[in-house]
Amino acid sequence: MPRIPPTPEPDWSAEMTAFIQEFRNSARTGKPKAQRQSGANLLGTLARYPALAQPFLLFNRHLLQGNSLSVRHRELLILRVAHLRGSDYEWAQHVLLAADAGLGPRDIARIAAGPDTPGWPPTEQNLLRSADELLLDGSITESTWHALAAEFTEHQLMDIVFTVGAYALVAMALRSFGVEPEPGLVPHLPVRP
Repeated sequence: MPRIPPTPEPDWSAEMTAFIQEFRNSARTGKPKAQRQSGANLLGTLARYPALAQPFLLFNRHLLQGNSLSVRHRELLILRVAHLRGSDYEWAQHVLLAADAGLGPRDIARIAAGPDTPGWPPTEQNLLRSADELLLDGSITESTWHALAAEFTEHQLMDIVFTVGAYALVAMALRSFGVEPEPGLVPHLPVRP
């Protein structure tokens, strides 16, 4: 049961309707089908507070469209955050995006298992480890940072931190507000050990 129920789209203010329409249109341009998911329950919840929603969604648009990381690497980070923060909604949305980015079911299962699971290339292992470290201690350790810095540009390193941080915030909001996945968002969060 949602703690903050989503506002039905017909009840949004004209300003919020126009803003969300522009946000959705920019997200749809040239994107695979899964990236066209509306996120109606999340957007409807945010529509209750336009002064917060609009600046946050502008920032989030950078993470989804302007991110200097590959889509695959971005989705590895987001799914790791969703798993560690126990966000079913975030997990379900991003399993679809990860599949569009070429991550198969075995990859997605290994994301939940963590960076030390056999089969990860070193770069992806370090990306997953960076998410774990950021969520545990609020910082990437020196050894992980140096390994990432050998593979990624300065902008990519910044996008790693902001992607993990922003999606940890999203996971907290989704769980705290009780935002429920839309019908048809099937993938369920793996059980955490």
